[in-house]
Amino acid sequence: MDHVEDGAAPALLVEGLSHFYGARQALDNVSIAIRPGSFVAVLGLNGAGKSTLFSLVTRLHAIRSGRIAIFGHPVVREPGAALRQLGVVFQPRTLDLDLSVMQNLTYHAALHGIGARVARIRGQAMLAQIGLSDRAGEKVQNLSGGQMRRVEIARALLHKPRLLILDEPTAGLDPEARGDILEHVRMLVNRQSVTVVWATHLVEEVSSDDKLIVLHQGRVLAQGPVRDIVTPADGNHVGVAFTRLTRSESASEAA
Repeated sequence: MDHVEDGAAPALLVEGLSHFYGARQALDNVSIAIRPGSFVAVLGLNGAGKSTLFSLVTRLHAIRSGRIAIFGHPVVREPGAALRQLGVVFQPRTLDLDLSVMQNLTYHAALHGIGARVARIRGQAMLAQIGLSDRAGEKVQNLSGGQMRRVEIARALLHKPRLLILDEPTAGLDPEARGDILEHVRMLVNRQSVTVVWATHLVEEVSSDDKLIVLHQGRVLAQGPVRDIVTPADGNHVGVAFTRLTRSESASEAA
């Protein structure tokens, strides 16, 4: 996607990645390189391979073909060093509903070797940042869907990763909550130089200033700045370009 200058390692490097579920191919020779400190949207329909890609990056699935590195650390050979740089928000909700907000945060911090005192300090700071300081002692089950998502993002950032990946993080949320989550994540890029990879099937979540990866049926159809993808596709916005790209690919497959 982006040429990374001055010898700096990409935040996320994927080379020749393929994956099968039995006879079905979920990813087909996927290669991407993402510049540190950028916001990258991975746009694809349901079943395009977004979740499979993230499962391989996070080592939920074993890599059988291809290579993944996070800030220069190969995920297979240096999993500890690679995953320490990574924060993840999965599509399914993963908070413990019966624990308090702060308990969810401190439990996650402990998994990363962060002591209880430091975990609480960081947790309080993160909750203040997302406007939920007053809910720290409440059970998660009392929060709205949007508030839960914000807590999951805060939890993913507790160990101070440099790369945050989010798989359909606004799924099931109303438009206002979707906008709040997206605004908060973009703020992380601007203020804290966190690299964000945001997977979605909603074209309205892609900004004209973003970097974009179009993933369709396990293949990367286009990647780069939005304007560089929209113009060659002869469209005037992302939705038109996406439709034309995916229809063209589907027609080629049928032929």
